[in-house]
Amino acid sequence: MDSINDILSNKNLDEPPEIAGIKQYVKRTFDSSVGVKVQPTSIIITARSAALVSTLRLNTRELQKAAGSSKRLVFRIGR
Repeated sequence: MDSINDILSNKNLDEPPEIAGIKQYVKRTFDSSVGVKVQPTSIIITARSAALVSTLRLNTRELQKAAGSSKRLVFRIGR
């Protein structure tokens, strides 16, 4: 049986490029942070502010370019 160290050393714990791209875009453009979750057909973006979520909805194309993905973007308010 493998030890936990062996299992975790073989696992890639880096975040997917979609997550990093969206987080960097939002931080650079709006100086804010968001939560991002990637699913098979969509990317869920969660922000604390309703105003930020509304602004992000208007920038959907730019967010898809930053993510390098054509998956559907879902915006949520909350943390």
